Amino acid sequence: MTPAPASADEAESWVRGELIRSLMRSAKGSYFVSAALMPAMVGLNWAYVPRWELLIWLLAGVIATACRAWGARVYALRYAGRSAAAQQQFTERYGFVWSTSAVVWGLSVLLFFERTPQVNQFMSWLIVAGVGTFPLNGLALHPPLLKRYVNTLFITMLGAVLIRLVSITLQHPQFQYGYLMPILPILHWFLLLRAGRHIHETARNSLELLFHNHILIKSLTQQRQAAVSAVAMKNRFLASAAHDMRQPVLALSLYADWLRNEPELVLELAPKIVRATHAVNALFDSMFDLARIDSGQVRLHVERVDVPELLHDLELQYRPVAESRGLDFRVHMCEGSFLTDPIRVRRMIGNLLANAIKYTTEGGVLLAARQTRDGLRVEVWDTGIGIAPEHLRDVFLEFYKVADHAGTSDGFGLGLAIVARLSHVLGHPVSVRSRLGSGSVFRVALHDADEAVAQARVTASGG
Repeated sequence: MTPAPASADEAESWVRGELIRSLMRSAKGSYFVSAALMPAMVGLNWAYVPRWELLIWLLAGVIATACRAWGARVYALRYAGRSAAAQQQFTERYGFVWSTSAVVWGLSVLLFFERTPQVNQFMSWLIVAGVGTFPLNGLALHPPLLKRYVNTLFITMLGAVLIRLVSITLQHPQFQYGYLMPILPILHWFLLLRAGRHIHETARNSLELLFHNHILIKSLTQQRQAAVSAVAMKNRFLASAAHDMRQPVLALSLYADWLRNEPELVLELAPKIVRATHAVNALFDSMFDLARIDSGQVRLHVERVDVPELLHDLELQYRPVAESRGLDFRVHMCEGSFLTDPIRVRRMIGNLLANAIKYTTEGGVLLAARQTRDGLRVEVWDTGIGIAPEHLRDVFLEFYKVADHAGTSDGFGLGLAIVARLSHVLGHPVSVRSRLGSGSVFRVALHDADEAVAQARVTASGG
């Protein structure tokens, strides 16, 4: 059995394919049973039917058996391991091999009907009935093939019966009772098709149940893995937060003790206490931002934002910070507007600017808006330390810091995590290119945000 597909949309195709695979497994070698009954049929009629007729029929039977064996071989070599569509293609392309066998057995009626003793006829009818019934369990798994085989068998059989009846009537006008004979094959025909439908429904229901069980088990496994990952992330989150908070809190404690013992140092210690307090507040603010987004408690207000105005506000906020570090801060304006939540998009780009300034020791930072064929885009360039390729994806994780990376010791590793969350919510994709030692560029695509979709994403992240 092939693995069940991941999507429920593929259930119908998968079930059809597995039914055909089951059919071919059950039919494996069954044509040898049919071939073994052919000598029995010939033996029953050997003394009553011209031998040339028997030999011609036997030769046709051998050819039909060879066709069945050839079809099984083709399936094993070309189709067995392929898709459900390929299984369907096989039955459509090679279904005739079953029909050849059905025609041969249907024509066998010409050999014995009203030509041999009643006992021999009865035994011959039993063989033909067995040939019609024996493959039922397998062929019922694919109704088109079952109908093709059964209809071919009984149409040929009834045609042979009618030929014999007409021939006998012409030779013996007083013959009257043989015309009731077709009633039994017709009844058998009807019962085989009816039984085939029931077998198919049972097999199909079993496979559908198996499929849905697989989907359920897979879903439960994914949920368990998600729960384990969430617990691991929570533990990492708390451990990292505790680690990052320990340094400024410890500094506050030391400064307070120092100030208590030496009050005259208040002018020197006060700025350090303020910086430590700001560090703790910044960590809490970032943690609360992430918590609000992840809990779905953020209320968005989408409106049209003017790009030059947005960049001007960011310049007023971050130019003094950059220049205080001796960095050149440049802005490249571009006309345009887009729909978004102005507070959140300002937070996104602001975090990128803060990171660019933090990790740049010489050179400068460029804040640029550009009109591209894909729409508006804001870029933040820096000439800082850069990011190695293997870390580009991970820098958007909470509390992720590149080991031995200059400038990471005083950060919390939450800025880009917030950028990633807001990027997903607002539908403003973020991309990054960087070269270690040469700087980085972060690009934010300013696609129009849909308030309903964005709010649904916030709600989903909290669910």
